[in-house]
Amino acid sequence: MSSKDWLEKDFYAVLGVDKAASADDIKKAYRKLARESHPDHNPGDPKAEERFKAASEAYNVLSDTGRRREYDEMRSLFGSGAFRRNARGAGQPGGMPFDVSDMFSGGGAGGDRRFGGAGFQDLFSSIFSGGSAGGQAAPRGPARGRDVETEVALDFGDAVRGVTLPLTLRAPGVCDTCHGNGAKPGTQPRTCPACHGAGVTTRNQGSFSFSEPCRTCQGVGTVVEEKCPECHGSGGVTKTRTLNVRFPAGVADGQRIRLAGRGEPGERGGPAGDLFVHVKVRPDELFGRTGDDLTLTVPVTFAEAVLGTDLRVPTLDGAVTLRVPPGTPSGRVLRARGKGVVRRDGQAGDLLVTLDVVVPARLSDEARAALEAFAEQSPPASREHLDARVRRFS
Repeated sequence: MSSKDWLEKDFYAVLGVDKAASADDIKKAYRKLARESHPDHNPGDPKAEERFKAASEAYNVLSDTGRRREYDEMRSLFGSGAFRRNARGAGQPGGMPFDVSDMFSGGGAGGDRRFGGAGFQDLFSSIFSGGSAGGQAAPRGPARGRDVETEVALDFGDAVRGVTLPLTLRAPGVCDTCHGNGAKPGTQPRTCPACHGAGVTTRNQGSFSFSEPCRTCQGVGTVVEEKCPECHGSGGVTKTRTLNVRFPAGVADGQRIRLAGRGEPGERGGPAGDLFVHVKVRPDELFGRTGDDLTLTVPVTFAEAVLGTDLRVPTLDGAVTLRVPPGTPSGRVLRARGKGVVRRDGQAGDLLVTLDVVVPARLSDEARAALEAFAEQSPPASREHLDARVRRFS
């Protein structure tokens, strides 16, 4: 991406966020746009594909702290009016605004000649690439591919135990015809004669050194004379591929798994981006989850709560017996140690069983008589703290 692209494109507007947006806000905005405009959801819609590409381009810059800072500095420098030229006799006080086209004209006819004919793109490239006076520009080489995001839904048990699943993606991949180098089979890209493979060209202007991406090879470092008929020289094509993805035990809902080098291929053999898999865990009909602990609610009768009982409750890999002490109130939590989610260190969380005392809506005559006899023999519940407040309002 050139310096001119950074000046002309408002990445914040592309994602629909404010310049002061946090990293989380930027991530949420990108995910929303990526879902809405993904080519798989909009087949045959070139506008949606362009929106998807624009959102990915904006996110690649704004999600990286260093690149975002450089982007903000460059646009702030330009927007402040720092780049103006004094046009004596132009009839405008204070000089005439600098034309952005002059900044990248390379000092052609009508261009600003204050830097000996070097375009402002050279200056920006030197400033933001770490170049210094008399220094050597670092080789650029083929550009890194974009990162790819996808979403996978897992069953509750698979997320707790861990599972390996095939993941089918339709996304850019390495061209099978040229194997990513962009050249016609039987030929090879040759080293760029202009930059000698560095990907950048450097000009010395007095005490300054200005660098810019090589215009002959567009910063790649090689030139393809006979382009691949399949990918037309780009080295990548859109295709369907299947990956076996390992989801570790204990993966949680909303977690993101990074697969390095499994994203879009770089241009003409450049390094591939990364694949990020967002995990969605389907709820279980019995179990819940709190961190590494599993939760379960078990109903018990009034008699079981009063007299005590042994409960046989399920786990994800069997069953355990828990002792309910006599006089257990509703809402008491019993703990089955080690029956939760296995942690990365090999230790496991617990199964937390909440007891729910069930009150029957209907009673038989015999049950009612027995309960009334029980009530006559039972001491009343203490409500002195409530009775005092009631007497105050009587």
